Amino acid sequence: QVQLVESGGGLVEPGGSLTLSCATSLFTFSNYDMSWYRQAPGKERELVAAISNTGGSTNYADSVKGRFTMSRDNAKNTVYLQMNRLKPEDTAVYYCKARWTNSGLVYWGQGTQVTVSS
Repeated sequence: QVQLVESGGGLVEPGGSLTLSCATSLFTFSNYDMSWYRQAPGKERELVAAISNTGGSTNYADSVKGRFTMSRDNAKNTVYLQMNRLKPEDTAVYYCKARWTNSGLVYWGQGTQVTVSS
């Protein structure tokens, strides 16, 4: 059974940093495009960042550009989201998503809570 397990969330003060990890059990991890989404209370889930299967291409939501960096380690079947200069509006549950490049098959993690508050 495929598993995507997010970790690294927590409570941080505005201006602080957190690094999220998403460890996967995907057999051919390098065939999956990966992305991070977030969902704040009462709001729709939104795309935060995405990275291609090779790691050669990334893109970010305008709201996080210059503050967040997504990376992947294909040897460890893991993706990361480095979040700097966090703001209260970054508060949300953050989800990891894997999409198989061949078929579009999608897997989701269970989410990790990030709370930015003083």
